[in-house]
Amino acid sequence: MSTAAIEITAHAGLTEIPAADWDAVACPEAASGRPIDPFTTHRFLSALERSGSVGPGTGWQPHPLVARMGGRLIAAAPLYAKLHSQGEYIFDHNWAHAYERAGGRYYPKLQIAVPFTPATGRRFLTLPGLEDTGRAALVQGAVEIAGRNGLSSLHATFCTEAEAEAGAGLGLLHRVTQQFHWVNEGYADFGEFLGALSSRKRKAIRKERETARAFGGTIRCLTGDEIEPRHWDAFWTFYQDTGNRKWGRPYLTRRAFAEFHATMRDDILLVLSEREGRPIAGALNFIGRDTLFGRYWGCIEDHACLHFELCYHQAIDWAIAHGLARVEAGAQGEHKLARGYLPVPIHSLHWFADPGLGDAVARYLDAERRATDEEIEVLTAYGPFRRGGGEE
Repeated sequence: MSTAAIEITAHAGLTEIPAADWDAVACPEAASGRPIDPFTTHRFLSALERSGSVGPGTGWQPHPLVARMGGRLIAAAPLYAKLHSQGEYIFDHNWAHAYERAGGRYYPKLQIAVPFTPATGRRFLTLPGLEDTGRAALVQGAVEIAGRNGLSSLHATFCTEAEAEAGAGLGLLHRVTQQFHWVNEGYADFGEFLGALSSRKRKAIRKERETARAFGGTIRCLTGDEIEPRHWDAFWTFYQDTGNRKWGRPYLTRRAFAEFHATMRDDILLVLSEREGRPIAGALNFIGRDTLFGRYWGCIEDHACLHFELCYHQAIDWAIAHGLARVEAGAQGEHKLARGYLPVPIHSLHWFADPGLGDAVARYLDAERRATDEEIEVLTAYGPFRRGGGEE
């Protein structure tokens, strides 16, 4: 199929697409440093495929979508056929249940997303200067694939606000949800950040950090070649414990961490708590150009406040020290508010083959967006920061 002189192809996996071609649209900025985020890079998405974290038996079947003009790859999207709604973090379970109760078949569906990764980033990847052309071709191509194969819907989750607005102009439904992010206001160190908080919150965080550090060991921040295979052995144990409790089974395979070590350890910050030389807890972060992305946490021993220290406070410490503008600490969690992470809108796009389902979801999204806007306003007002420069 084609859009003007553009050829659209859904591949069977990233192995069919040269890494240089994919990354030319996924992270053109990496020619002069780090990518804005590592999650749409060829090395990250192919690691998920090679490790068996996506593919047969997972409910995530990769079909990366590309647009070519004159044989040159000008746009791409990480597209998956989904047999469930797990590992997405912008959930549509209620839509699926309602449609199936009405006699429809919701799965399989198409998903433009980074699997298991609730981090905002570009989902319609284009060569610089071809954003409008590339996005339109990818949207039209994905919708045509869904329609031709009798699929219920298409979803693009954790896209940028600009993509969401452009997608709405192309006829997709725009959804707004929320997360909690920390923003670096040019702080010199963690103490200066604390100084921006109300007295009560400042004291609470200091007490929390003291409590966490009383577990009887040390905390280490590792990246690049500082991370050794034995550290992944420890973190795999942590990750399994968290995955089994939260999701029923871990999404990533053990091999995924070996793949990350081989190709992405310079993009990773691993925060480990060790006692008597033995890792007992850890938090895994990915490093973007100006953002630290918190991803996974786990432990084999329970210690008061250690989760908050490793996942939130250490992330802020590291971001300040390395001049990063923000920390995205993952999905959900109003408990992050007290630790300096404020609510921000998160965007996604949706299309439905059944007009009745589309109309119902559109009405729901209108109401949800009003509620989300109000909640963000209220939560921001109740945030931990001093107001008007005065003490509280």
